[in-house]
Amino acid sequence: MSREVEDLNRRLLRARDAMDRAYAEPLDVRAIAAVAHISPAHFSRCFRTVFGETPHRYLQRRRVERSMFLLRETDRSVTEVCFDVGFTSLGTFSRTFRKIVGETPSGYRSGNGPIVVPNCVQMANTRPRATAPVAT
Repeated sequence: MSREVEDLNRRLLRARDAMDRAYAEPLDVRAIAAVAHISPAHFSRCFRTVFGETPHRYLQRRRVERSMFLLRETDRSVTEVCFDVGFTSLGTFSRTFRKIVGETPSGYRSGNGPIVVPNCVQMANTRPRATAPVAT
């Protein structure tokens, strides 16, 4: 692997880590690309090549993953969870959640209670899987 490719991968990992830390904040490709010190268009292309999904899709999946935890483990309303994880519209949250998880947030909550297993096992078994591409 060339030094340039290694440097780019390191920058992309830094940007993905920033997305993981700030998933609940309003993020756009321009802000995340700035973390990687590359242009937004180049960042989007490279991110998709390296991680297999667009930055927007990754961020949505990360937000849904966190919302799944909050729906299982807390008594917060679906609307509160929606805003807690960074969505600005309940409709967009519900539609995205359903596309990624396969059921509505309310349906997920009613069928899934708190999990009592080691966190590593929980993360491996509850990570949302891609079922259909989400429109960006």
